[in-house]
Amino acid sequence: MRRLAVLGSTGSIGRQTLEIVRAFPERLEVVALAGGKNISLLKEQVAEFRPRLVCAELLAGGEGILGASYLSLEEIASHPDVDLVVVATSGKAGLGPTLAAIGTGKTVALANKEVLVMAGEIVTAEAQRHKAEIMPIDSEHSAIWQCLRGEGKKGISKLILTASGGPFRLSSPAQLAAVAPEEALNHPTWQMGVKVTIDSATLMNKGMEVIEAHWLFDIPFSQIEVVIHPQSIIHSIVEFIDGSAKTQLSLPDMRLPIQYALAYPDRWEGPFRQALDLGKIGSLDFEPVDLDRFPCLKLAMEAGENGGTYPAVLSAADEVAVELFLARKIGFQDIPALVAKTLDRHQVISHPSIEDILAADAWARETAKAAF
Repeated sequence: MRRLAVLGSTGSIGRQTLEIVRAFPERLEVVALAGGKNISLLKEQVAEFRPRLVCAELLAGGEGILGASYLSLEEIASHPDVDLVVVATSGKAGLGPTLAAIGTGKTVALANKEVLVMAGEIVTAEAQRHKAEIMPIDSEHSAIWQCLRGEGKKGISKLILTASGGPFRLSSPAQLAAVAPEEALNHPTWQMGVKVTIDSATLMNKGMEVIEAHWLFDIPFSQIEVVIHPQSIIHSIVEFIDGSAKTQLSLPDMRLPIQYALAYPDRWEGPFRQALDLGKIGSLDFEPVDLDRFPCLKLAMEAGENGGTYPAVLSAADEVAVELFLARKIGFQDIPALVAKTLDRHQVISHPSIEDILAADAWARETAKAAF
């Protein structure tokens, strides 16, 4: 029995994680749940799964839900009753508990992009120091992880991340200028949370995934590429030095990479399996990325290569820009413009501490809001 803490249980990844727990009650036990603003759903989850530990953003310290003990995210992540911590929170809220879990040698199933984007150097060094494993939940990184089983790092020539291209893959500049939030939230292949859906429409999400891949697999940025694959069937490709390549294929369903992490090193046969009928799919298409259409991808890749506090600034400025876009205060094409303006004003700190990263995050939020 694997004992789970699900941080961000009321979000998209958290809810799907609990679907998997329902399917495998003899293998998975929910010890802790942590939610954000959706207290009513969190209460329903607590009533169903009866965790011993709970964290809720909108509850006063010490208040409990249905008899569970109320703890902070960091206390839950490092609690001795927890074996595996699913970090499905969004934004910088995932950084503290991830480091807390790693500090006690726990396995972390990571769905929060910002953790490695903001502090990849520190997080991976701490994981190595404490012999803690980080298992990726993103479909692209899960695909790479699966392809690398049994392979040595020295044999890798290139990592190729696939991107659907989102709803605006073929849109003209004039069409992009008129994009409304509801259009950007209409992703053609994936069902995701609001923030990540907008980031997928701008391809900022893919740029952050490049940074994540760099840290997760210790691969130089020069050996990581992105290609457009509209069907979202091939989730990533690993090319090897002999010219061979491996890929992982499946229908777009986030429960599969989540289940792979929870089951690792095994595979479980469960109710989420969908047959991959390639004859019905018909064709798998690939296109180069148009960086003029998707400047957020270029900004993210440059921030990753420049390193230091640049990725933290990128992430924070993007969060502000997305919030402003959803509030209809800026246009879709203003998102990369606002992020770029904030990055241009930043004085980078190389090899930053956690304090430096959090300060850069706070600076970027204030600067982006002021720039708007």
